[in-house]
This record gives sequence, structure tokens and C-alpha cells, in this order.
Amino acid sequence: MSKVIEGLQYSRDHEWVRQEGDIVCIGITDHAQDQLGDVVYLELPEVGDSIREGEPFGVVESVKAVSDLVGPLSGEVVESNVALVDTPELVNSEPYEGAWMIRVRVSQASETLMDSKAYTAFLGE
Repeated sequence: MSKVIEGLQYSRDHEWVRQEGDIVCIGITDHAQDQLGDVVYLELPEVGDSIREGEPFGVVESVKAVSDLVGPLSGEVVESNVALVDTPELVNSEPYEGAWMIRVRVSQASETLMDSKAYTAFLGE
């Protein structure tokens, strides 16, 4: 069973969002990293880039597949976890801690994010 953290919000594309004041922190869920297998490469946006809800903002590559990282909301990237590019395996071992991917100043909040209970139900579908 995939680990789901209370207090985070989740997208249908398996990204998590943590509110940090007027900034949000975004990463991929435990379920997503489990489905991918061993992550070997990441491509993340740069500070100043914009992300849009429902559109790719980066790439995660594993031994099994290459997948787009999909924006769970819209905004401007204020920080990118560049250390993760050198240690992509953190996505597998610390999906909710050290493997956060980007921090974003939100320009348009999402209407589609789920709380932990809704996301757990979504995983069970």
C-alpha cells in the first residue's frame, strides 16, 4: 500500500502539493515512484519558469519508463531542487521529504486537487 500523507493535496497525475505560506512545494507521490521503479534521471524547470495546471513541467525517467511531471496548479517556479538531479534515487527513498521537486508561487489555484482521503480512494479505484 502506498504511503499517503495527511495535510498534503494530491493531483490525479500523482503529484503532491504542500502549502508553505504563499509558496507551494511539489513532488511526486509514493504511489508514483513505486509505479516507476528505480528513478535514474530528472529534468526540472528553472527558477523563473512558469508551470501550468495539467501541462508537463519536467521529466522523470526510471529503468521502466519515461514520464512527464504534470503541473498540479499554475504559477512561477521560485526554487528547483537541483540536488535531486544529481541524486534522482531520492525520489524512491524520500518521495515526501528530500525529493521535493519545485517550489512555486501560485498564480492560479487548482480546483481539482484532492485531500489525503480522496486521494486514497482514487488509488483504490
